[in-house]
Amino acid sequence: MQPNWTQAQLDQFAKVDDFYISPFYSDGKTPGTPTWIWSVVTDNHLYVRAYNGKRSRWYQSAVEQQAGKIQLAGQEFDVTFQPINADPDLTEKIDNAYKEKYGSSPYLAPMIAEGPISATVRVLLRDA
Repeated sequence: MQPNWTQAQLDQFAKVDDFYISPFYSDGKTPGTPTWIWSVVTDNHLYVRAYNGKRSRWYQSAVEQQAGKIQLAGQEFDVTFQPINADPDLTEKIDNAYKEKYGSSPYLAPMIAEGPISATVRVLLRDA
């Protein structure tokens, strides 16, 4: 899969910590309330995980609607969401990106645990 963000965007996204996710509601066009979450970049793709795993409301909406809006690096983007299937190599890369970006946080350990790992989503620019 080819990345659809520019390299400059990915470089910026890898550094900032202001990701807000708003999957669409069931009408498929109204974005939900922005939720602040951690984001990482690995293999030239943007990823997020739900802290509460698959029970997370934003995750459930993202999987159901597969689209929404995000705010990141001071900008708003229309995006699609792709749940990640179990792939040990990719999971390890994403875990390592979380460790590098958020290593000093007490919330890191839960983010690299089974629940959040199972609720990992690739974020793609819509209509790229």
